[in-house]
Amino acid sequence: MIKIALSFLFTLLILTGCKKDEPISYQGYVEGEYVNIASSQSGRLDKLFVTRGENVKADAPLFVLDSENETDQLRQNEAQLTSAQSVLNDMQKGSRPEELDVIKAKLTQAKADADNFQEQLRRNQELYKANALSKEALDNTIASAHRSAALVNELQNSLKVAQIGDRSDRIKAQKANIQQIQALISQTTWKLSEKARKAPSKAMVFDTLYREGEFVPTGGIVVRLLPPQNRKIRFFVPQNISEKLAIGQKLLIVSRSDEHKIPAHVTYISTEAEYTPPIIYSNETKDKLIYMIEAYPSPEDAPLLHPGQPVEVTLEHL
Repeated sequence: MIKIALSFLFTLLILTGCKKDEPISYQGYVEGEYVNIASSQSGRLDKLFVTRGENVKADAPLFVLDSENETDQLRQNEAQLTSAQSVLNDMQKGSRPEELDVIKAKLTQAKADADNFQEQLRRNQELYKANALSKEALDNTIASAHRSAALVNELQNSLKVAQIGDRSDRIKAQKANIQQIQALISQTTWKLSEKARKAPSKAMVFDTLYREGEFVPTGGIVVRLLPPQNRKIRFFVPQNISEKLAIGQKLLIVSRSDEHKIPAHVTYISTEAEYTPPIIYSNETKDKLIYMIEAYPSPEDAPLLHPGQPVEVTLEHL
């Protein structure tokens, strides 16, 4: 009997020594970091495209505020831009072909008259030398020749101006006016985009805070989203455990309902102890201090967790 008892005890010791320690586990809960979608513009909520609990894709429309004033302003600015560009084009291309033809015809006639007066002047100068013409008649011929030459010069300058267009300073001012109108169009377009908001990423609609027809003030949160990557787990561990943890360390999350194991990794370790009943801080009582730990699952596993859901966190290899 003694031999049998010793043999049983020996076997029990072996089995006990071979048994692995149970992984350390702590209770925690799921928390969400919400994305609040608001508009920088105020207005009546015309259309709400989503409902609570709905899953939306990136760039999915969320809501639209009334934008009648902005739409009318945009149309007015675009009409002003079209008119201003037409004026600039007209200033740059100079006079119309018909106007240029009139100036050219006058210039041709003036040149012909000038040539005639020059020939008349040459003949009168010969007559004056021969005492066949008075000094007064010669002076009149000289004056007529000068007037005709001046008219030719004037028409030549007018033709050049008509061909090169308006003055450079007026063209520069018109270009500045166009830039100002384009800036107004950009501003109005941005206001319109702010009144029609879309989902920045794939997410679940956690809540909607306004109903259609209600007035939304500037910055008023209309939709609250919860992207998969924004679901995290919070749990608390004693000081001796927190000292062993490291950022990036892997752990397992077990849902209390279905026992499904979800891998996660530590992203934050609090540096301050949480509130505990009054104690004397010493080496003997430091185990009573607890520290908050945050961990994130993968975006693929995150939809399996819901804010407020209690979970069990298993720490391995500690």
